[in-house]
Amino acid sequence: MEKNAMAVSSLRSVAYRVPLVVLTALSFASAAPAAVLRGEPTDYRQLVQTLQPGDILRLQAGVYRYGLAAHNLNGLAGRRITIEGPARGDSALFLAHRGRNTISIKNASYITIRNLVLDGQKLGADGVKAEGTSRYAHHITIENLKISNHDANQQIVGISTKCPAWSWVVRGNVIDGAGTGMYFGDSDGSAPFIGGVIEGNVVRNTIGYNIEIKQQKPRKELAGMPRQPQVTILRHNAFSKAAGGATGGLARPNVLLGYQPQKGAGRFDRYLVYGNFFYQNPTEALFQATGRAAIYNNAFVNTAGVGRAIMIMPHKGVAPKSIDIFHNTVLASDIGIAVWNANRRFQQVAEANAIFASTPTTGRMQRRANITAPLGKASDYLRAPQAPLGRLDLSPRPEQLRGQRLASTLRDDPAADRDFYNTLRHKRFVGAFVYYGAGVSRPLSLRHRSVR
Repeated sequence: MEKNAMAVSSLRSVAYRVPLVVLTALSFASAAPAAVLRGEPTDYRQLVQTLQPGDILRLQAGVYRYGLAAHNLNGLAGRRITIEGPARGDSALFLAHRGRNTISIKNASYITIRNLVLDGQKLGADGVKAEGTSRYAHHITIENLKISNHDANQQIVGISTKCPAWSWVVRGNVIDGAGTGMYFGDSDGSAPFIGGVIEGNVVRNTIGYNIEIKQQKPRKELAGMPRQPQVTILRHNAFSKAAGGATGGLARPNVLLGYQPQKGAGRFDRYLVYGNFFYQNPTEALFQATGRAAIYNNAFVNTAGVGRAIMIMPHKGVAPKSIDIFHNTVLASDIGIAVWNANRRFQQVAEANAIFASTPTTGRMQRRANITAPLGKASDYLRAPQAPLGRLDLSPRPEQLRGQRLASTLRDDPAADRDFYNTLRHKRFVGAFVYYGAGVSRPLSLRHRSVR
């Protein structure tokens, strides 16, 4: 039986309280001490409503049937509100309910939600959603969630934002089976997703996109929304659509990055896409982007069906702008890298990539120091390019894929001087991988990767 309000107040009063001296310098002297609260399936909803800056709500193992409403919860910089399940052992399992998103975020900031399991039960509910009725959702961290069975149809999403959202971190999550894995922004471009970090996630078996970040209209200013140029980062993720994807007009790439605002705040924002593993998509390309982006140190494998890897092309009438594609290893049965109808006032460069494809590159771009060959010749250069996951190894054979030094203009991005596995590029290797030594195998799989 659920505890009443008096019982909830009592729970807070006996909770372990963190001494004020351990709080950050951003805390105010008048702020209440932070509390560590213990939540059960019977009382957690009342406790959520009481959370204050610095509080931690630890949900115990069990089955949670009524969702998690993070509405009007606002922590502070340095005093986040944290809601977490067990880090190991039995899980805090949230079951979806038809017509209600399981984790609903509305008018919230400085919140961390982690270590939960979300079972969509193939119902019409998103896993995590910053609601379209919300005015904002910023400085939100979604970490170490396991999200499955959210694939009743292509519109059901694992993690989604439909309101203005900035400074999100989406880290270490596994989404296995969803209509769309992650969907940031609204379809009409009116809900910007700004300055996010998406890292160390595994997204597989989606009907539509593994991830889509929508295009953005000129932004309406909100208090606290960044006005200086921002970077949204996708790094160290694994994206797979090897099976189960939609066909025909509903087919989607693994990842699509829409364009940034064409004027006003955000017009100089960029995407940085590095250290990711893009694996198979029989019905579409692995990656599509418009706008401003740097794509480097990634592994792309699309050797079945459509067989396209990197597609830089107009989207909704807007042409790509500044595009840097460097130090990627690409295997594709059709097109490796395409740059189509880009804005020629900006630079589009493909440099120091190792591309094994029927058509290694196509379209107008600057090509520098790439090594290209037909897909059937990949084994001459790479250790095990035809092996299955777990044994697939795209690192170079001895004395292979040595090229020229990368142009200095492309070396300022984070980790540009390192390879897919964060190994320093002390030699001039083309592609995403350096040579690791005789007999050293570095196989690829769909697992977490956390490279800092």
